[in-house]
Amino acid sequence: MTTDPAAAEETEPVTGPEPGGPGAGPGADDDGGSADGSRAPAGPDNEAAAGATDTGSGEGGPSESEGPAADGGSGDGTATADTAAQLSEAQAELAAQRELRERIKRRKAEKEGPVQAGARLSGKAADLLAAVRAVESGEKPPASVFTEPEPAPRRSAPEPVRQPQAMPSAPPAPVASEAVDTVRAVLVEGGAPDALAAQVAAVLGEEADTQLREDPWQLLRVAGVRPEQADGFARALLGAECGPDDERRGRAVTVWLLEQAALAGHTALEVQALHAALAQRSVPDPDAAVQSALAEGDALVFQDALDEPGAPPAPAPSEDEGEGEAERPVRVLIGLERYALAEESLADGLARVVNSLPKEDGSAADWESAATGSAAELIRAVAGHGLVLHTGGEASRAEPAALAAAARSLGLRVCAAAHTPDGRRRFAALLATVEEARGTDEPQDSTAGTPGRAEPHEAATTVAGLLSGTEGPGRDTDGLLRTDLLIVLDAPQLDVESAAMLAESLPDGARLVLSGDPGVLWSAGPGRVFADLLAARACPQVASRTPDPGPVGELVSGIGIGELNQVAAPGKEVVIVPVRDAGEAVHRTVQLIADSVPRAIGIPAEQTQVITPGHGGAAGTRALNTALKERLNPGPGRFGGFDPGDRIAYSPAPGRTVPGHVVKADAEGLHLECAGAPVVVPKERVEQTVRHGWALTAHQAVGARWPAAVVVLPGDAAQALTRPWIYTAFGRAEQHLSVVHGVDQALPRAVAEVAAKPRTTRLPALLRAQVPAAG
Repeated sequence: MTTDPAAAEETEPVTGPEPGGPGAGPGADDDGGSADGSRAPAGPDNEAAAGATDTGSGEGGPSESEGPAADGGSGDGTATADTAAQLSEAQAELAAQRELRERIKRRKAEKEGPVQAGARLSGKAADLLAAVRAVESGEKPPASVFTEPEPAPRRSAPEPVRQPQAMPSAPPAPVASEAVDTVRAVLVEGGAPDALAAQVAAVLGEEADTQLREDPWQLLRVAGVRPEQADGFARALLGAECGPDDERRGRAVTVWLLEQAALAGHTALEVQALHAALAQRSVPDPDAAVQSALAEGDALVFQDALDEPGAPPAPAPSEDEGEGEAERPVRVLIGLERYALAEESLADGLARVVNSLPKEDGSAADWESAATGSAAELIRAVAGHGLVLHTGGEASRAEPAALAAAARSLGLRVCAAAHTPDGRRRFAALLATVEEARGTDEPQDSTAGTPGRAEPHEAATTVAGLLSGTEGPGRDTDGLLRTDLLIVLDAPQLDVESAAMLAESLPDGARLVLSGDPGVLWSAGPGRVFADLLAARACPQVASRTPDPGPVGELVSGIGIGELNQVAAPGKEVVIVPVRDAGEAVHRTVQLIADSVPRAIGIPAEQTQVITPGHGGAAGTRALNTALKERLNPGPGRFGGFDPGDRIAYSPAPGRTVPGHVVKADAEGLHLECAGAPVVVPKERVEQTVRHGWALTAHQAVGARWPAAVVVLPGDAAQALTRPWIYTAFGRAEQHLSVVHGVDQALPRAVAEVAAKPRTTRLPALLRAQVPAAG
């Protein structure tokens, strides 16, 4: 291992110090930083919402925005260069998500399930509210409250075709100017920025001005508005009538805290944590505020039975059991309807996949003959099960590729979905290599009825493209994917809504394989789907034994198990660059990208990616991108600060980032090339969706890899380091890793002691109720 590669050219190589020292080997210098966050600014509000410590360092935490849309941009304003009528992927994805939520609501309406939003509580829901108070006061709630009726048998209802319809690739239709003007007048009267008028009108809909006057705290529904700002607005409008005990305030702050918790990764909050967060926000009666939100349908209440540590799972209660039996401990959760429906839909879909028999697609002997090499265990598991989990690092992707090739040779329709376009490209290349090695025989006849095979690059998609319909096999008349085997790569990046859409889209008898590295950062959106499924043990789990190669692979593998090892790097594969402060960190990073790595390692600047903990600060993405642009592509930045040739990070939708570069700018907007595809971003959307991309956060970079990576660890990131962040950032390098190290002992301490921050989800309990093996 060496220090700076430039110095290594001119002087004798210097080996790194012992692990744990100030400039310790790649391990000790490899850093970590704040968990690139979902899409909300860091701060105490998110701590309160999480009920614990989800601030800037947890996976999916709120410290950094996910992608250029971090400052509030959404992705449905993009356009392709081919034609104005061509479908926007982001618009199609958002439309598909809206359609999914409507479909889920229709399905839930067929069951004796959750309380309908907007209705006053009565019956079962009222009993649950009483149980909330009983649990908080230490009393034992009535047994009847937590006895759920048998779920209605699953019925296949006609579902709309979710193939996106052609639409102009332009931003959403603006709100009528008259409505915006009336809202602007109310905002000005209350002392709020009039620039929010269009956003408020879009969020609140018709008669937004009347709603604001009747309930000024509705302003909290607008992204970026904080409770203290809404309080000032309410005081200006209501005068003496405004007070902290106002029922409208308590209800609005409750919903706001649940939304902040979702940005931190939670799908629900325990009632005690929510009460504590409300108290921190000066709500005098947290219980009344929660009850008001529940009564108005702004939130829902749930209870999950808890198993005693080490105790076997309790059997389902029989009809003749008396009510005197010992009660199981429960936790009471409060959540938003949006994520509750998605989580329930996901559990339903996964239970259907687990409990349904795979389609007949070849004999056992056919599958067994295909089960060779390192993928043999995975192929055998998939042959007889609907749902299989596969874990491993980057090198283990060869096993899903071998599975896909084997299934395609049996005549199955196979689709593989990755998190990023780069992941899609790498998997398509692997699949082509595997199929070339297997030979070019035509698929055998099978009951799948597949007329031949798609090319390897056609079988690989992104998750977003598959859900929106712009990539992949398309959907049948029932809106279900035309596939017999769906392989989802980068599974830890699946949030609960995307996972629910995938599960709902699978036809009966189709197989689902979720594959990913459990050590990387979790999804930017709420939920921890892959981790919950691994913990539930509801299906076969196959752990890859294929190690990632080279010194970088050895270093990252050690970090994954909590060990920061010193590795031999004779080819300068891992280099540590100690720095004293953030200014020096920026200077050395620019030097590495522009000079040292290209000269000493032979990897050009355009193939080297900088990764840093957050967007702000003296060594965040903003400061680093400013310095790197000045050195690598100076220019006047006439179009929103961008020039042709600039590297960019484009966010077509919240939580997604696609690297690319600027081609040109004209009256249509900013022309980009992202993953080989042309994209035109209208001028009014540039600020919200496009950022310079020489430097990214780890959450923006997850799912992609570069020949070289420079990980920057300024001293102010020491408190934010976690093992998943370090593991993710270091793992983005294929051949060379430079670590600009200024966090001293915080790095080895984070690797050894700071694991992923917990997220509160309901998926494990929902699975236990539907999949017996999950117990």
